[in-house]
Amino acid sequence: MKNRCTWCGEDPLYVSYHDEEWGVPVHDEQRLFEFLILEGAQAGLSWITILRKRENYRNAFHQFDYTIIANYSEDDVKRLLANEGIVRNTLKIRSAIKNAKGFLNIQAEFGSFDAYIWAFVNGVTLQNDLPSLAATPAKTELSEAMSKDLKKRGFNFVGPTICYAFMQAIGMVNDHTTDCFRHQQVKA
Repeated sequence: MKNRCTWCGEDPLYVSYHDEEWGVPVHDEQRLFEFLILEGAQAGLSWITILRKRENYRNAFHQFDYTIIANYSEDDVKRLLANEGIVRNTLKIRSAIKNAKGFLNIQAEFGSFDAYIWAFVNGVTLQNDLPSLAATPAKTELSEAMSKDLKKRGFNFVGPTICYAFMQAIGMVNDHTTDCFRHQQVKA
């Protein structure tokens, strides 16, 4: 039996996410946007709730095509609020639209969102050697700096804790615990 980070439990969806995605560096613009929106949608909820709704989010939000989402109208907001397959929270839905606009602005300024976001870690995954889930921080000085900069650029649902979860998800930090089989794999 493989040792895994204790947070993923035994739910097959969670295990698959842990084993195949979490902590693996992401540089694709659309996937970066997807994780940014899903991490914001998670606020106040569990990640497994969002994972279970992920395909619904992809379908409801045009596969996370930020160029389309940036132009969503009030009719789109109403459509999303009526969609039982996603988290129907007005602030979170409006935030996705606002963040899509901010995403495009960052691309225009930096050439890509990838270049902008990965600059926070100088383009290299931070390798943490965490002995347990309890040793994992909820936020760091770096996630606080990222949060502050994103908010300054008009983003919502990007507090320091959400930013740190985003950093973990897209592989900016390797927070697999040292006893997890993925720790060394991601590190390599």
